Amino acid sequence: MSDRDFDRAAHRRTDQPWLENALRADGARVAVIWRSKALVSGEGVAPRAVLIPAAEIGPGIGAETVFLGCPNENAIFAVDASALEPDDAQARFAAYGAFEDLRAVGMLLPGPEAALLGYAKGMLYWHERHRFCGVCGHPTRAKDGGHRRLCVNAACGTEHFPRSDPAVIMLIEYEDKCLLARGARFPGNFISVLAGFVEPGESLEDTVAREAFEECGVRVTDIAYASSQPWPFPSSLMVGFRARALDPTLTLDPTEILEAGWYTRDFIRALNDDSPRRIGPKFSISRRLIDDWVEEG
Repeated sequence: MSDRDFDRAAHRRTDQPWLENALRADGARVAVIWRSKALVSGEGVAPRAVLIPAAEIGPGIGAETVFLGCPNENAIFAVDASALEPDDAQARFAAYGAFEDLRAVGMLLPGPEAALLGYAKGMLYWHERHRFCGVCGHPTRAKDGGHRRLCVNAACGTEHFPRSDPAVIMLIEYEDKCLLARGARFPGNFISVLAGFVEPGESLEDTVAREAFEECGVRVTDIAYASSQPWPFPSSLMVGFRARALDPTLTLDPTEILEAGWYTRDFIRALNDDSPRRIGPKFSISRRLIDDWVEEG
């Protein structure tokens, strides 16, 4: 989920008068998030992100507004409607669409719209979990259009900024096969590449090697960066790698990996909705790593 053409207009975040005027402007639009779900329209295979005119949001939602950017001359904001009870949320926004889990609809949205809703969700998730200072415990107040929070305790004054948790995700190959596994939290027929969070003091390459060995007992070499993807589930940055196994023998960590194996390109090409195995949706970096590998052979 990314869109390099979206202008986040960071230089506007500290201009409070501009932000207030932009929110009141006729062209201002708002992405609404309710309990980590995004407001989308459409059904079935063609959902679209809903951006509501700011003037139509109305009072009573009870959340701060975050400035997202200016893709054109008009500003886009995000608002967290989680304070609304389910029936109230449904009634208030029924004319626009429904709240859906981005995991379910993200792969069906146009890329820029999925990126925008992921951005909104990630920012509001951070606000929800940083309302109090982690240093002194006092409340914090949103600043800079929602891109900074400041402790209200004058004796502390700690600034808090949005963070993304770095994680690696890697396609490991051995000769003409790649390693795919079913994690303990995966649906019953879902297999994917390995992944894991970066620990303090590790390089990204160190994490690739550690996770491969911890999860599947595989030693790897030729670790190389492939691509990255923001992953707002809830607030990660997935950094993709390729690596080569020194030996195909697998020793699984049963608390993390339920099964794993080496799969050929032909096996992956033959997968369909009726197959006993499924891989990730096309918008995911896991699928991108797999598809790029398959296309090479």
